[in-house]
Amino acid sequence: MVSVSGQWVISYNGEIYNSGELRSELQSRGTRFRGHSDTEVVLEACAAWGVQRTVERLIGMFAFAVWDRTDRSLFLVRDRIGIKPLYYSANTRHFFFASELTGLRAHPEFTFSVDRDAVEAFLALDYIPAPFCIYREARKLEPGAILRVDNAFPGRIRHTPYWTLQEAARKGHADRYTGTFEDATEELDCLLADAVGRRMVADVPLGAFFSGGIDSSTVVALMQQQASRPVQTFSIGFSEGAFDEAPYAKAIAEHLGTDHCEHYIDPKEIQKHGPAVMGHHDEPFADPSRLPTLLLSRLARTRVTVALSGDGGDEVFGGYDRHVSADRLLKHPALGYSPLAKALFSKSIRMTPRRLRPRVWRIPGMDSDSRGDYSGKELGILADGIHDPALIHHYLTHGGRKAAGTGLTANMVNRCLEQSEFLSAAERQQYVDMSGYLPDNILTKVDRASMAVSLEVRVPILDHRVVEFSYRLPPAMKAGSLGTKRILRKVLGRRVPERLFERPKQGFGGPLDSWLKGPLREWAADLLNNETVSKHGLMKPGAARSASLRLRHGKFRRRDFRVLALAAWCETHR
Repeated sequence: MVSVSGQWVISYNGEIYNSGELRSELQSRGTRFRGHSDTEVVLEACAAWGVQRTVERLIGMFAFAVWDRTDRSLFLVRDRIGIKPLYYSANTRHFFFASELTGLRAHPEFTFSVDRDAVEAFLALDYIPAPFCIYREARKLEPGAILRVDNAFPGRIRHTPYWTLQEAARKGHADRYTGTFEDATEELDCLLADAVGRRMVADVPLGAFFSGGIDSSTVVALMQQQASRPVQTFSIGFSEGAFDEAPYAKAIAEHLGTDHCEHYIDPKEIQKHGPAVMGHHDEPFADPSRLPTLLLSRLARTRVTVALSGDGGDEVFGGYDRHVSADRLLKHPALGYSPLAKALFSKSIRMTPRRLRPRVWRIPGMDSDSRGDYSGKELGILADGIHDPALIHHYLTHGGRKAAGTGLTANMVNRCLEQSEFLSAAERQQYVDMSGYLPDNILTKVDRASMAVSLEVRVPILDHRVVEFSYRLPPAMKAGSLGTKRILRKVLGRRVPERLFERPKQGFGGPLDSWLKGPLREWAADLLNNETVSKHGLMKPGAARSASLRLRHGKFRRRDFRVLALAAWCETHR
């Protein structure tokens, strides 16, 4: 789209939720609008206020490129949290950009050299952290950034952050909320209600993903409160009870009065869609929930075009066990032991089987109040990180995998810890998750799955105003000894009885073991045995063969799934 003045040209992907207010302000300044889209609002705002001032005022999810015909300068912009993707590549003669890597791959001068460090990061994290990419020549634009490149020097790139998580955390920490828990709950309630209400404005059918957990239930409850008719809600169920949340979602849907639709996944669906989904992403991606996310998106798309989701609640309000673990472990009395006592403590833990580790508390100096509070896994992490407490965050981030050396994974976590040194242990772990896991795993998974079926997914909990408010909250209002997501539970409890949502956390995933022993077994065996990965030298020789042997004997491990995902990507994209 070209601006009224003819100076500015925009290519845009996303949704702006305060475009009405911005349009009115621009009109009061004399700006003429030819249509009613938020694309035109962003374009004319850039023409009137400049790119930086415009994006600082936007509420929404977006990735866009703006070309200034007068200065012959290109600006790339990505939303604050990283909901929408944006890739780019540059050399001395060309600058490429696209929402997908396939857009870059289409250019004859783009090179396909794989970044081995990125592969190493993937094998540790399940995803490749921004700004890095599977290709050495490409990069992801980081959230909250403006990139500028001038036509005369396409290889000279300037990055300017217009919003950073670090600044949001620092401001929140400096302006801690001093009111009561009830006051904070009321303020968060109002913020979330506004965020949800803005995202319910649509001229197409609208619904919501609904797992029955705290996050999606809060979003749906706030939607139903503001809707004039029953909200359409969608859930996926599994025959394996350990993974099935559908009954919880159904119970809350009945309480709220939504128009609820649930679908139980059939093994034939897994067999039909699984292989295609595994190779669908532009980069290697090993989150097993990518398949149920696609099937949930397909289900919703049969009835609606836009769906709200509860993504982000765990990262923003401390919903993972590792957030509580970080707080507990970094307060462990063993961290204050003498070097000799630390060495003895560490060795005694390492020599004890995990199931017996919680019994190892009778060590000189151990605070008796901490007896039995730590799981065997937690004590193992403590034993590894007792001499360097920062490593505790590394181990929690990678599910126990060490992040040593100078790899991308270690650098990412270390950078996050440096940026958040003023926060509590639990908040620092949340900061690590919000910096990498959220945009590069959770949001990537949802964006690719929903876009594959032409469904737009909106995430109200990740409204930047909600995120900024969360950093003002004292840590105990989020995650700590009293539990996880305390304040979000309180908001939900105003609308849904606690008995319907108070239960152990059950992440959105799927019975991966059952799928690999059943509908995906033949495909996985063929893929691992054809040595696709080994042929390209992307991992140690024999890794695929070892994974194949474990698959054959029913001992397939979680990390083997990363090998399988890498093999699937190689077969599709190499």
